[in-house]
Amino acid sequence: MTTTLEQRGLLIDNIHQELAAGRLSVGDAVKRLRTEVTGLHQSQFARMCRISLRTLIHIEHGDGNPTLKSLNAVFKPFGLQMGVVSLRP
Repeated sequence: MTTTLEQRGLLIDNIHQELAAGRLSVGDAVKRLRTEVTGLHQSQFARMCRISLRTLIHIEHGDGNPTLKSLNAVFKPFGLQMGVVSLRP
């Protein structure tokens, strides 16, 4: 199944909103973006983002303490980056 550019944009927006609302963890967001938007395997996506496969696996599983650089590397292909958000609605 292929998705159009518009469908991918809507999917990215939806995942971003769920992440911002706290309904989705960073790891789950990365995994959904990788699988649902790109359709790439972990090794392919890690290579594309220029991070190690091990780092990607740790991010997706919520393990360890990834660097901001690594997190931004996995979000960049989707036009996203980590940032500071208000705790108040």
